[in-house]
Amino acid sequence: MSKFVLLNARLFAVGADLTGASSKIELTSEIEDKETTNYYSAGYKEVIGGLGSAEVSAEGQWEATDSTKVDDAMWARLGGVGPWTVCPDNANVGDLAYLTQCLTASYALGGAVGDVAPWTGKGASAWPLVRGQMAHPAGTARTSTGTGTGVQLGAVTAGKRLYAALHVLSVAGTTPSITARIESAPSNAFAAPTTQLTFTAATAAGGEALRTAGGAITDTWWRVAWTISGTTPSFLFATSLGIR
Repeated sequence: MSKFVLLNARLFAVGADLTGASSKIELTSEIEDKETTNYYSAGYKEVIGGLGSAEVSAEGQWEATDSTKVDDAMWARLGGVGPWTVCPDNANVGDLAYLTQCLTASYALGGAVGDVAPWTGKGASAWPLVRGQMAHPAGTARTSTGTGTGVQLGAVTAGKRLYAALHVLSVAGTTPSITARIESAPSNAFAAPTTQLTFTAATAAGGEALRTAGGAITDTWWRVAWTISGTTPSFLFATSLGIR
């Protein structure tokens, strides 16, 4: 990806697509520096890495009155933990994505007379901020069991994990249910895929983040697959993946 102007950054917070209500999104990831200076430091400070933290902050135009709007979404999840995914440009399969498990830590609204009603919010990380790719686009409705397009993230080396976020954005039908899973394979043919993570069955808008245990996985191709049941079910959902 070359230099570009931010025109279409995407923000998915748990089960809400806040893109259309957002005009600014910022990501921060940092490691504490802990001083270990001693008499052998030759007159220079020495530091080692301490605890890590990450933050997603956003602001934009306030809207309310249904679960897809920022006011309803932020109030419902204030103080709760769930996945947040940010894409610097689009959110198509293979597009760059940043994901983390966040505490919805703050939400503010209101401004001066004459302003377009604003909001600001912050997600404080419960997991690391992970750089990865989108594995399912938000705008494609799914009505039956299927599999997504593979993305080549690479292998998971020992001590690292695969992280995945599922954002179920809308649900329709009678007794609809979707169970999504993350599969891996050595090639894009997915001849005999291995299920690495399975999300809890979802029957309403919401989100979940999962990660592997930390062992090495030699497969380099990854995709999301899903099982859908119910009468005339329809789901809009977004999925992001990354290794850290």
